[in-house]
Amino acid sequence: VVQREKTEAIRSHKDLVKDQAPFFQKATQFYESLAHQLVLQGHTLDVFACALDQVGLAEMKPAIERTGGMVALAESYHHQTFKDSLRQIFLKDEEGLNICSHGTVEVFCSKDIKVSGCVGPCAPLDKKSPLVSENSVGMGGTTVWRLCSLSQSTTLCVFFDIVGNKEGPQAPGGNMMSSQQFFLQFQVKYTTLQGEAKMRVITLTRHWVDGGNVQDLLAGFDQEASAVIMARLLSSKMEAEEEFNATRWLDRTLIRMCSRFGDYRPEDPTSFQLSPQMSIYPQFMFNLRRSQFVQVFNNSPDETAYFRMILCCEDAFNSLVMIQPTLTSYSFNGPPEPALLDVASITADSILLLDAFFQVVVFHGSTIAQWRKAKYQDRPEHAAFAQLLKTPMEDATEIIKGRFPVPRLVDCDQHGSQARFLLAKLNPSSTYNSSMQGSGSEVIMTDDVSLQVFMDHLRKLAVQPS
Repeated sequence: VVQREKTEAIRSHKDLVKDQAPFFQKATQFYESLAHQLVLQGHTLDVFACALDQVGLAEMKPAIERTGGMVALAESYHHQTFKDSLRQIFLKDEEGLNICSHGTVEVFCSKDIKVSGCVGPCAPLDKKSPLVSENSVGMGGTTVWRLCSLSQSTTLCVFFDIVGNKEGPQAPGGNMMSSQQFFLQFQVKYTTLQGEAKMRVITLTRHWVDGGNVQDLLAGFDQEASAVIMARLLSSKMEAEEEFNATRWLDRTLIRMCSRFGDYRPEDPTSFQLSPQMSIYPQFMFNLRRSQFVQVFNNSPDETAYFRMILCCEDAFNSLVMIQPTLTSYSFNGPPEPALLDVASITADSILLLDAFFQVVVFHGSTIAQWRKAKYQDRPEHAAFAQLLKTPMEDATEIIKGRFPVPRLVDCDQHGSQARFLLAKLNPSSTYNSSMQGSGSEVIMTDDVSLQVFMDHLRKLAVQPS
């Protein structure tokens, strides 16, 4: 990663972009060759890295990801994240450890579809097939991938390429109803800890639709899964393509989609609207643009590699939490309720619980914080306040339990130093230079645009004639 002499700093993202990290390419090639050997032997590389500085996790990424290894990154071996994550691996269920090995995934599809590739904790096997597309995405060039290690939460993202007639082949007699159907099949083979060889087959069928009918396409659109797919694809492109502008590519893709599927009058932004199946998707893209997967500022190459590795192996729900965290508000006014991921959700007399997957933040408003420092919760007449403090901590503990890697629990107060973990994830609708300053709400010191400004620009560009 760096020379043993302490005369130079360890490599940063800027050094990687300018090709000023002399050991990065050689180290990456070494771990790529190691990954090849591990995959052939069916072994998995798990890494628990603990250091105040970097340890070379970015170079190790090919070997960890292609073998389906577990990874945890902490500041020291005494850190609670490391201890709990290591303990989490050896938790047993009724069937033992929740880990299987020597797995393979093979994809079969109808002749009008070809397989472009896969993004996830797997390695491509050298099996040629007429079903392989010329347009490679992620780990392409094959229809079979090796999973050295897999569990119930292992998730792969497979990309397909439509190459034939979109309406399907014409059946004898001209019966289009039967010819519009196509099939996808996934064959998963693996070995359990007891040595049993198992195979699971998943067969899906879908129908071709006329591309001119937008409603038919929207009926099968899953905006949550699509946001996770875009995050994985974006992470893969940022690592594989040099000088790739992730934010510009993401914006252009979103504008094209809104122009295609939005309902509007040309050159009239006020008339623009999206169907319910797609209405939250731009908000997911807004948060993805601001996430640690795209913005590498204030993160080391090791941290960025760590975040992207976890993203590419978790299921859709957990991945969506990484992209757009969940926020819950606790107050005396009623039971806990979901809150907008916005700075306006911060109030002095409430407690916020943020689940950002890698961190779980319990944030106390200024009034709540003052009462807590005054030990009001220890007085019998303030039992309701004691319960208000206790409930979010119990919910945070429930979130942390069972998650790997174990997230960091942050207990902070408004205007405190650790409040930054919450403020960094909120929509900056009120900043130091906005008109809302001085209205009594929390202010975020940032130059980032708010969701409202983002949506206004999106509407203007989407309604422009192509």
